[in-house]
Formats: sequence, structure tokens, C-alpha cells
Amino acid sequence: MAINGSKPSDMKIAFYSPLKSPDHPVPSGDRLMARLLIDALARAGHEVAVASHLRSFTAGPDGEGRAAIEQAAGAEVERLSALWQAAGGAPDAWFCYHPYYKAPDLIGPELARRFGLAYVTAEASYSNRRNQGLWAENQQRLAQTIGQAAVNICLTRRDRDGLAAAIPDGRYALLQPFIDPSPFVAADPAPKRHALVAVAMMRPGDKMESYRMLAAALARLRHLPWTLAVAGDGALRGEVEALFSAMEGGRIAWHGERGTAEIAAILGASAVYAWPGTGEAYGLAYLEAQAAGLPVVAQATAGVPEVVRHGVTGLLTPPGDVDAYAAALERMLTDDAMRQDMAVAARRFVIEECSLERAARRLDEILRRYVRGRP
Repeated sequence: MAINGSKPSDMKIAFYSPLKSPDHPVPSGDRLMARLLIDALARAGHEVAVASHLRSFTAGPDGEGRAAIEQAAGAEVERLSALWQAAGGAPDAWFCYHPYYKAPDLIGPELARRFGLAYVTAEASYSNRRNQGLWAENQQRLAQTIGQAAVNICLTRRDRDGLAAAIPDGRYALLQPFIDPSPFVAADPAPKRHALVAVAMMRPGDKMESYRMLAAALARLRHLPWTLAVAGDGALRGEVEALFSAMEGGRIAWHGERGTAEIAAILGASAVYAWPGTGEAYGLAYLEAQAAGLPVVAQATAGVPEVVRHGVTGLLTPPGDVDAYAAALERMLTDDAMRQDMAVAARRFVIEECSLERAARRLDEILRRYVRGRP
């Protein structure tokens, strides 16, 4: 259904995610946000089609595999050019989600030049520290694209400020991170008092560091009768389980990878969402937990403060401080009144400020200003 009085299919939008296509088989926050953006654009009355499934991701700066990706990208440009010409016209805009130095958009900028399309990015990121080797070339491309884009939609103030500092001539607009809260508010929560929960994939890097920090913090809290439900799976499941192996039997429940409805049920039976969030861009799982009526205990790092309000919907601790994190968990587990107040505030925050419907309205406002209103 269209919103704000817009007509159905108000704009035709070609959507592209160079890091991970919306239909990629491996779940992640990146894939989920791509799907949510498509849904929000459609709810705003726009006709959205995934233009390409090409993944431009390169793990290292040595260029291995880059030639093949460049060749495939060139073929995609020609394929889409022929397709649009045969259809009698191009879309109104190219919408690129999450281009960054490891996954640049090698398709959209050329198509925008050929067809005069409005070029839009969402969650683009730029890091001066990556100006070396192949990544320097990708960074140069990214900076040029961001500077010329009709608008760059930023999901956190941190990202917007970083982009604006690096590319001051760009046009930027803020969009609050959002979810579809309906699966998580469908039933009233029935939390067990000392039940903690975490939902995260088990992979190297920041996820593994968060698991390490969580295990270390919980080891300091053996005097409390907490339990922990873990929903998630991945290549490092054995290593993650080993981190908690010294805990008493019955403390940890390993649920593996679960679908949305199952995760909503697990959240609804829990009292506190415990996830340190090392390096999180923002963390859609935090919004899902809060929609389910759970306060959060996390670190005040990266984009987490954009989705968890310290002292209102959760507690945020200094990055890397395991003692502070353990103390925050203990406070949340033992202060029933605070926890219950935060649970109510958390659900209200997501419903009122981070919903799919609100995001659809905001996206429509941005596109009407920067795409429809551009010279």
C-alpha cells in the first residue's frame, strides 16, 4: 500500500547489494537490512527490482579474484543496458546498499552515467585507513560515487559524520535503523527472571570477540542463577561452545540457527538480551530483542548507541571492559524494577521509532527530496 498519498510504483528503483544479495543463502544482518530496505521502498509505493546478484566482495588487498569480478561487472553493465533499452527505458534510480572498500559498486555508477539515473547509496562507508593497495583504488571509486550521488542514506550519525568528513561535498540523509517488529510484538513476553539470551552467528572476527567477552563476563557471575539461551550457528560453533564449557551444566541452551518465529519465541521467554556487540555497525538483533520486550546489555561501541538508549532501553558499558560489562549484567539481573521499566521502554522505542512503516515514510521523504527534486 502506498503511503503519504503517493501512487503505486511512484518510482522504479533498481536495487543492488554488492556485498551480499538479498537472496543470499547465508543469513546475516546485512542480508536482512537489504530485504528490509526493499520492503520499505515497496511500502512507500515504489517498484523495486533487484538488478544484479553479482558479489563484488574481495577479502584481501592483493587483488586475487578481482579481474574476474571486474569482468563479470562489465558483463552485468552490458546485460542491464540491453535489458533497459529493450524495455523502452531505464528505472528512475539505482539504489546501492552497503558499498565499501571490500565490496564496491562496479555496476551502478556506469549505468547511472549512461542512462542519467539518480544514484542513491544506503549505508555506504569510507575509511581513510584503507587507502592502500587495491583497497585504495576501491576507496577512490567509492569517494567519487558518494560525492556524485543524489543522496547517501546513513543509518547512523557516526557513519554520516565519517562520510561528511571524508567527502564534504556529498549529500547525506539520516534513516534510523529499523525492523519489521510484528513477529516480536505478536505475543506478550513471558520472561523467566534470570534468563539471558543472545542471537548471533558464530564466525571469526567481531562475533567471536563478543562471544569471548560474554563468556568472560558470565564467569564472574556464577553466584547468580542465570541461564543463557544462544540462537546461532556457524563455522566456529565448536570454539564458541568451548568458551562456555566450564559453566555448570544446565546453564547454557544451544538452539542453533533458527527462523524468525522461533527466535521471537526464544526472546519472549527471556528477560535480558546479553550481547557485547564488538564492532557492530548497529545490530538489528538489538532492535528485535527490544521489540520482544527485552532490555539490552551491550558495549557503547560503533553504532550500538544508535539502537540502544543507555539508561532507558538498556545499559551500555565502555568498550573492552569485561568487569564493567559483568557489573551491568548483574545490575540488570538483580534490579527487577529497572529491568521491567526498561523492557517497557525498549518495546515502545522500536514500535514508535524503528518500525518498517516509519522507515517507509522516511525513505519516501528522502527520495522525493533528493531524487524527484533534483535538477
